[in-house]
Amino acid sequence: MDARIQIANVTGPFREPREQVFSYDYSIQRPSWLTAQAVRVKVAIPEELDVLRGKIFGAVAGTPGQQLMISKFLSRHIADEKLRIAEADGMLAERRDTMVAPFTGPLAHKFARLDAWAAEQQETLRAEIKTRVGL
Repeated sequence: MDARIQIANVTGPFREPREQVFSYDYSIQRPSWLTAQAVRVKVAIPEELDVLRGKIFGAVAGTPGQQLMISKFLSRHIADEKLRIAEADGMLAERRDTMVAPFTGPLAHKFARLDAWAAEQQETLRAEIKTRVGL
């Protein structure tokens, strides 16, 4: 039986109050579940987004609007990958509302996998940003 999750819907990014994170709300479904499950994935701006943006693009110039578009695009891709990592680690095995916290502090060991993904996808992400944003 196929037990992989399917993403039914994604909303965000939302700016969390009193935290330097963007969050995305996912609605995920498994074939064995009757209803979808809600999962909130948080992307830490200074520790995840800014670090990976620097590694992927280096110093990026552009208008404030272009910078906003890059942040939105990249934070969504980071959130998608964090969801895949959480699924692979069994964090989403049980059917209940869940939050995938930033890969800092107690989850800092997971950041290495996110960093490796960014290195693998660097050229693809750069090309897509160039097409979408016009940099």
